[in-house]
Amino acid sequence: MNRINTTLEQNKKLLSIYFTAGYPTINDTVSIIHELEKNGVDMIEIGLPFSDPLADGPTIQESSTQAIENGMTTTLLFEQLKDIRKTVTIPLIIMGYFNPMMQYGMEKFCQKCHEIGIDGLIIPDLPLQVYEKEYKSLFERLNLKNIFLITPQTSKERIAQIDAISSSFIYLVSSASVTGNQSGFGEEQQNYFEKIAKLNLKNPQIVGFGIKDYTTFSQATTHQKGAIIGSAFITFLKTNAVSKINEFIKTITS
Repeated sequence: MNRINTTLEQNKKLLSIYFTAGYPTINDTVSIIHELEKNGVDMIEIGLPFSDPLADGPTIQESSTQAIENGMTTTLLFEQLKDIRKTVTIPLIIMGYFNPMMQYGMEKFCQKCHEIGIDGLIIPDLPLQVYEKEYKSLFERLNLKNIFLITPQTSKERIAQIDAISSSFIYLVSSASVTGNQSGFGEEQQNYFEKIAKLNLKNPQIVGFGIKDYTTFSQATTHQKGAIIGSAFITFLKTNAVSKINEFIKTITS
């Protein structure tokens, strides 16, 4: 079974952390993964830097720009992660945009993910129909989960299509804005979380965008299986050593 599915079966609310590979410095990628697992994170989302990250707010955009300036590339990321499964057991997901993957070669990219032990991909700009027609069989053959996003603007019909084609979890975007833009969840967003929960989808949902502390994590996971924290963690890394990651995790879990 894929590690993501095994983790989703756990009787707990899941904490997933996003960070940009190659940030703050080029060689931080593996150290960050080790520290996150050591401090109880359930899943890790590794950001593949891209020059035009449409879904990301200024914090993650800035980290992506810095990582590219540091010299991070797809090839280097795979090189850094080649032995990661010797020491790390939790699910690892690569979040990136379609263009760099296409430039690398989609089949080659997915094969490399499989060899390294990556469990899934989040590709915000990969259309559902293109995935289904051209890549679904490739992902299934390599036991890679493709994770789709839904937003408050996603229609019930579209949600049903995404739920039908998915086989791990659905990334539930908390609002229509880019990442890092929220100061907390109001009644409208919490009603949205509840509305999605009442659809009784076959795939659990993990909430992203706007989670930054214990309060927002608790709000996001009242009706959903877990939450992803990205911008707040990137902000922390900007001014704190990797060795202090335990301090950040404590602000979420207690």
